[in-house]
Amino acid sequence: MPDDTVVTVAAGWGVLAAVLLCALAVFAVALDAVLSARAQGAGGGWAAPLSRAARLLRQRRRTTVAADTLLWRAGGAGMFVGAFLMVAVIPLGRWTLSDLSVGVVWFNAVDVMVWALVWLVGWGANSTHSLVGGYRFLAHGLAYELPLMFALVAPAIAAGSLRVADVAAAQDDLWFVVWMPVAFVVYLIGVMGFSVWGPFAPALASDIAGGVLAELSGVDRLVFLAGRYMFLAAGAAFSVPLFLGGGAGPVLPGWAWVLVKTVAVLAVLVWLRRKVPLMRPDRFMEIGWILLLPAAVVQDLVVSLIVVWEG
Repeated sequence: MPDDTVVTVAAGWGVLAAVLLCALAVFAVALDAVLSARAQGAGGGWAAPLSRAARLLRQRRRTTVAADTLLWRAGGAGMFVGAFLMVAVIPLGRWTLSDLSVGVVWFNAVDVMVWALVWLVGWGANSTHSLVGGYRFLAHGLAYELPLMFALVAPAIAAGSLRVADVAAAQDDLWFVVWMPVAFVVYLIGVMGFSVWGPFAPALASDIAGGVLAELSGVDRLVFLAGRYMFLAAGAAFSVPLFLGGGAGPVLPGWAWVLVKTVAVLAVLVWLRRKVPLMRPDRFMEIGWILLLPAAVVQDLVVSLIVVWEG
């Protein structure tokens, strides 16, 4: 049954949520750097986030001819802000910033917003390479977004609610990941998609001089890259109440279990970056529409039948 004990905390606690999200993003950057260093046979890596950030802060901002500066920088800043909007509806144990009755829809709305944000960065620079990168991301978005939407539907159907706390509470007996594995995998693919991560990074590929990153430098580049890692962390965090039982677990308090599970999922997503090759948008379009979308729909159908049968 849905749990009504979730407490909406004061807005001031949003600072703590922001700190936790930044800490998770730093962990992802550091782990990514360590894995890169090991793959290249080099040492170190954990200090890379600090040195890289310091270097970008010292770097001069690049400008291009006839750039739409407002749109260009709004897109990058939006990447930074969007992740905070995502975590606002995620319960940290018994506490949440905003206990929306449509929290699952809110998450989906923010992830769709990434389409516009990456596109603005590509368009605003008035650069061919940036524009091509923006188009590549939109093409990937057409392939991953519908399967992601149907993956989000499955836990909501099982819980009979779009409230994130209700979805987490409905997993007291059995985590949804156990009997919704397809939805969970499709969801993680979607997280990599809206984070421009792993196989969905051709929008930033070297064959187009960095794509949407081509003209970004200094603070602008730092903000956009930080936004990517924060979206990845927010997506990992949302998988916990959606599929992994929320704060359920022995010994530790609920908020600690949420963080432990989030770190575990985030580590897997960072690790997968080097295990899954980049995918051309047209190739992934076939996978998304021919394989992932039907699989997610069948998963929703199975969940619906089980809910009706048990009801």
